[in-house]
Amino acid sequence: MKITNVVCSKGLTGFYFDDQKAIKAGAQSDGAMYIGEPVTPGFSRIRQAGESISVMITLENGQIGWGDCAAVQYSGAGGRDPLFLAETFIPLIENEVASHLVGQEADSFKRLATEIEHLKDANGRKLHTAIRYGVSQAILDAVAKANGLNMCDQIAKEYGTKVSEKTLPIFTQSGDDRYSNADKMIMKGAPVLPHGLFNSVAKTGQKGENLMAYVKWLTQRIKDYPPYEGYHPIIHLDCYGTIGQIFGADNYVGMADYLEELEKVAHPFHLRIEGPMDSDSTQSQMRDLRGLREEVDRRNIKVELVADEWCNTLEDVILFADNKAGHMIQIKTPDLGSIHNTVEAVLYCEQKGIGAYQGGTCNETDRSTQVCIHCAMATNAEQILAKPGMGVDEAYMICFNEMQRIIALRKAGIGTQR
Repeated sequence: MKITNVVCSKGLTGFYFDDQKAIKAGAQSDGAMYIGEPVTPGFSRIRQAGESISVMITLENGQIGWGDCAAVQYSGAGGRDPLFLAETFIPLIENEVASHLVGQEADSFKRLATEIEHLKDANGRKLHTAIRYGVSQAILDAVAKANGLNMCDQIAKEYGTKVSEKTLPIFTQSGDDRYSNADKMIMKGAPVLPHGLFNSVAKTGQKGENLMAYVKWLTQRIKDYPPYEGYHPIIHLDCYGTIGQIFGADNYVGMADYLEELEKVAHPFHLRIEGPMDSDSTQSQMRDLRGLREEVDRRNIKVELVADEWCNTLEDVILFADNKAGHMIQIKTPDLGSIHNTVEAVLYCEQKGIGAYQGGTCNETDRSTQVCIHCAMATNAEQILAKPGMGVDEAYMICFNEMQRIIALRKAGIGTQR
């Protein structure tokens, strides 16, 4: 089944692009806006509307495979590609990318996705990660349709995996509305919550006291309003490096002391801390996460450390996994480019015995989320991120419903491997 055309449309994401450097430097919010001038190149404001590109690949039998190009909320930060603006990149997809794909057989997701991952633009540079991300989604959908398979089953066929027969744990994210949104998560019985968005020392507290108070409140809230008997979620908090800012990124003892107290406050719920420090480079971040993980393990502190910043590519994931830099790695799907890299990153973490959290960003779309769910189900990721947006309900619905559709179709014998 040959590819006959590639069509693009400009779209919006479920959130915004935020200038992380400006926010970390103390930019103050004003409602949903931020006051001040942007710092990261490409930004016209500290917060601006997120953009996406829908890529639609047509097959000779008239079927269409589609995916969405999207970039993370904090584009241009932590070693990532620059701001992704649709009008800048649509011509590149409709020309260079289309020229490469049209006329090819839609016979292998992995082969075609790998080719897109290594395709160069007119200046000899790799395509923006968002382009590789969205085009590979469309490729997966097109190849799956050409073979009469669900997307997850196409992945399982090519990688020799077994698709999960049950829903995977969904991790919900709150944004700054961390109290009301936590209530939504609890009501819906979210398995992992709440994210928290502790992305400045002002939010975390000069000595971490605000985060401590929030965990105390959240723990009691779960106990007071369980959605069903036996509800026992994991508390997962994203700290954006602020614990390292407070205690010192290489002060493993000081950070561990704080985490030990935080663990006590979170009891009886298991605690995960994402991004405890931000050490300004891949190597230093790996070193400091490994050092803190060793200190936490040595003292038997029951807190899982989750790698995020500076762990952006498949190569970074391999580096962090090999060095056990944390207990779990967020595989931030848009940052890895082509989604075959996400598949391989999850499988590598599982092979190394480190938690594979298939994440992403609030700044994605419904479509990129659906395709990611197929990747996660095909690889049995340990947890997945509810995305896009930070309103809880919509993102949780998209993830949960897509998993339920996969399970129902496969139970009916539709779209499974022959």
